[in-house]
Amino acid sequence: MIIVTGAAGFIGSALVGELLRQGWQDIVAVDDFSRVDKELNLAGKTLSAKVDRKDFFAWLDANEKLVQFIFHLGARTDTTEFNTAIFDELNLHYSQRMWEACVKYGIPLVYASSAATYGGGEHGYSDQDDSLSYVLKPLNPYGDSKNDFDKWALAQERKPYFWAGLKFFNVYGPNEYHKGRMASVVFHAFNQINATGEMKLFRSHHPDYKDGAQLRDFVYVKDVCSICLFLMEHRKHSGLYNLGSGEARTFLDLVRATFTAMGKEEHIAFVDTPADIRDKYQYFTEADMSKMRAIGYSVPFTTLEEGVADYVGNYLTSGGRL
Repeated sequence: MIIVTGAAGFIGSALVGELLRQGWQDIVAVDDFSRVDKELNLAGKTLSAKVDRKDFFAWLDANEKLVQFIFHLGARTDTTEFNTAIFDELNLHYSQRMWEACVKYGIPLVYASSAATYGGGEHGYSDQDDSLSYVLKPLNPYGDSKNDFDKWALAQERKPYFWAGLKFFNVYGPNEYHKGRMASVVFHAFNQINATGEMKLFRSHHPDYKDGAQLRDFVYVKDVCSICLFLMEHRKHSGLYNLGSGEARTFLDLVRATFTAMGKEEHIAFVDTPADIRDKYQYFTEADMSKMRAIGYSVPFTTLEEGVADYVGNYLTSGGRL
């Protein structure tokens, strides 16, 4: 039995779908199932059980002997939320309980950290030295909550026999329809282009970057799922790991790929970055993926152009889901 928390969300539901396609059939989905728009991500997927996140630990106490692996992907991911109590409850304390349950019952654990832990990137984006977590300065409470849990996990004397914290970079792909403002730029570009014929990008407010030349490590959700399955089958070399493509690309690259995938003529305009995020805006992120490669993950990453073409052509155009 495999547990996926955040199973109705973007990455969680994509992972559930990939597990099923790979022949894993005993899957338990954990989430807050009150949102109908997220429920659509699980439509048609055969599950052993659906467990509300508030009931999960009681459920685990009763079923722990059946559980082989836990993917803890559930979290509050809104980077514009500044109520730290929400992050403390959902991202820190809940994750601590998950860790302690995995220690108690001998269950391996993969959990979602975030590239938001790296803050402005002043210390780089290397995952080689776990002690870097203690000097990082995230730019928002979401990043703080993820880094706080990473630091807490590293400091524990008792750890699951295998664990990995995955620092997701800019993930895009199917099943993010419910995410609103937090959805990927590909998702917003597709909808904006369909509605208006053009795409508005944030203007640069940094002298070293031209408008649209801000750089991000965009990683396709199918690659994220591939690494999750690799870690489940690998089950050694515990620690924190980056999960990006390893190649920074510009927002102009991404939007041009979207226009191409949609078969539309390119029209791009620029608007000021919103004031509420301008002073915390990242101009460059790029995952160092050498640590993941060193433990044996050798599958090539989907290029930005390939990923956008697949996402637009096989999902966004039809409203399809993984």
